[in-house]
Amino acid sequence: MTSLGLKIDGNEQAASNGATFERLNPITGKVATTAAAATVKDAKAAADAAARALPAWGAVSPRERRSILLAAADSIDAKVGDFITAMADETGSTEGWTRFNVGLASDILREAAAMTTQITGEIIPSNRPGSMAMAVRQPAGVVLSIAPWNAPVILGTRGLALPLACGNTVVFKTSEACPKTHCLIVDALEEAGLPAGVVNVISNAPADAGDVVEAIIAHPAVRRINFTGSTNVGRIIAQTAGKYLKPCLLELGGKAPLVVLDDADIPKAVAAAAFGAYMNQGQICMSTERLVVDNSIADEFVAAMTAKVKTLVAGNPVQANTPLGSLIDNAAGDRVEAMIADAVSKGATLVAGGRRDGTLMDAALLDNVTSEMDVYHHESFGPLTSIVRVDGEAEALRVANDTDYGLVASVFTKDTMRGMAFARKMESGICHVNGPTVHDEAQMPFGGVKQSGYGRFGGTAGINEFTELRWMTVQDGDIHYPI
Repeated sequence: MTSLGLKIDGNEQAASNGATFERLNPITGKVATTAAAATVKDAKAAADAAARALPAWGAVSPRERRSILLAAADSIDAKVGDFITAMADETGSTEGWTRFNVGLASDILREAAAMTTQITGEIIPSNRPGSMAMAVRQPAGVVLSIAPWNAPVILGTRGLALPLACGNTVVFKTSEACPKTHCLIVDALEEAGLPAGVVNVISNAPADAGDVVEAIIAHPAVRRINFTGSTNVGRIIAQTAGKYLKPCLLELGGKAPLVVLDDADIPKAVAAAAFGAYMNQGQICMSTERLVVDNSIADEFVAAMTAKVKTLVAGNPVQANTPLGSLIDNAAGDRVEAMIADAVSKGATLVAGGRRDGTLMDAALLDNVTSEMDVYHHESFGPLTSIVRVDGEAEALRVANDTDYGLVASVFTKDTMRGMAFARKMESGICHVNGPTVHDEAQMPFGGVKQSGYGRFGGTAGINEFTELRWMTVQDGDIHYPI
């Protein structure tokens, strides 16, 4: 198999020491991708190339940047077949999930293209006569973008699109689990006319990740870091960035609650809960991890939810005949099974699912989960969700907020004003009334609070993350100085 190379200054090349690593298909165990394993020297070379490309790219007109991003969106759409193959091989994803990834990635590029003329400033009244004071936004510099494997086309594109729209150059560190999928995004950008060196791609063996990432963060030209991934790794990224005084945008883990109040439309709540909990085998940061259900309707809800979950079986995504595909690896299945065993041993009931064959695991549903159980607190990141029964709205709110995470939440009620009042009290960066927790749009300010991270991707909020705000003045007339 031909090794997938690094992309530095527009050239595909091997690692400086010739090293490679392999990504195995999670179902078959066969080699899916062989990729270059970058060294610290390679990481520095990628940042150097991005620094060299920065002045010219930062000076490109909004119209030209917009044209390239729009062409890249078309190219992403045209590569859907390549993405389907790559994601099935590297991450065990279903065709439906891949098509959703490609569609939203295309939207992200088009939205970023629209933002090229929205990087605005303002005139600020000055107390000094003859002085015109301005707040001006300009490119921050070189951006390090680190994307995960679970929604690889969406999150890889998100880490690139708005930084590029704002005039920055990028070092893109691909996921060790899906280097081929991530490189297809850069292929689309290059086909659209992106100049050499504007995006540079680094892939690395898992054992080398810490050294490679720190080398890029430490590089003097790197001015921003955006990372999407686990809270544990995000904490390391933030600590490293803090050592070098580099701002971060972090979108991390979640433990999303979907609250079902006593007046909820149960069929609608069940449909949203099943989609939110089990889409992509529950391997989404927004996945519904907790169903907080009022006791007065809990039996009816559990019966309906159980019937739905029993239909959500897993199979090989290449055969395209099941709603669920593969987990990322066997360790993910082991983790979910351990959470189920712990919960059942402490009084919970497995009411549906949980059958497993290697990395293929059917959707699982636990009832009567309490705070003594591991699954109540920890992110399962798999096809498992839990029902926590509560008495009344006050307890529902307390349980919904009883987590270290705060990415997304949802509440179901037939009373919209009641739902909005409840949503305002939920501790999350995103909240939906009568909608699923899994919901993303390119133009929205996407991000969390607490241990789900900080900063916002998307729209004008994202512009603030990837530009430097400067105070500039033009002074005219006679100025009196005190000395």
